[in-house]
Amino acid sequence: MSKTYILVADDEPDLVWAIQHCLKGAGYEVLTAHDGLEALTVARRHPIALVVLDIDMPVLDGLEVCRRMRRDTNLASIPILFLTVSSTISDRVLGLDQGADDYMTKPFDLLEFKARIRALLRRGQSPPPRVGDWPSSTLIASEITLDQHTHMVHVRGKESVLTPTEFDLLYFLMAQPQEVFTSRQLLQAVWNYPGEIANPGLVRWHIKNLRKKIEIDPERPNTIVTVAHQGYMFKQR
Repeated sequence: MSKTYILVADDEPDLVWAIQHCLKGAGYEVLTAHDGLEALTVARRHPIALVVLDIDMPVLDGLEVCRRMRRDTNLASIPILFLTVSSTISDRVLGLDQGADDYMTKPFDLLEFKARIRALLRRGQSPPPRVGDWPSSTLIASEITLDQHTHMVHVRGKESVLTPTEFDLLYFLMAQPQEVFTSRQLLQAVWNYPGEIANPGLVRWHIKNLRKKIEIDPERPNTIVTVAHQGYMFKQR
């Protein structure tokens, strides 16, 4: 059985030790880095399956590490879980803007942490969530063309660069146009998160970032629309 390598990048030695102990106990191989530049070096030298990334690190901060990973074709698809300080809401938003898949605030519960790790790893090892018997790997609707195999997305004839999470989210909604999904349903279908660790705010921010890339006016969306008190829907025109 091949080993699953997780990179933990944080400049707090005690926290790194606790996470390392927790993940090793769950059967993962854990590599560590104490600054952003070291994190990139380790990620490029080893077959990393997931990165746990602190935002506030020396040399290169976590946001810059995330940006560089998403621009690197060899690293772009690796799931990233950000660690943030609970008071820095702006950091969480910036982290998701740069392409992170999820975030947790310090201090956090290690059982929930492991549950999120398991879910992100399952998602990273599987194709985008499919629904029903879709006849083609290419979805076309509302001036959007999405190719599952190449992960290319074109909006009104122009290529739009999506993060892995944004791509999976758009794929899921496009495959079921005119159907409304709650945040909890999306977390379970797209993130593989069980109900007890669902965080609706995570969906809200990914929807917000996705709208910036596909809507003519993100403030007045007419493709991914919010259905009041119910959820989100891909509106086919």
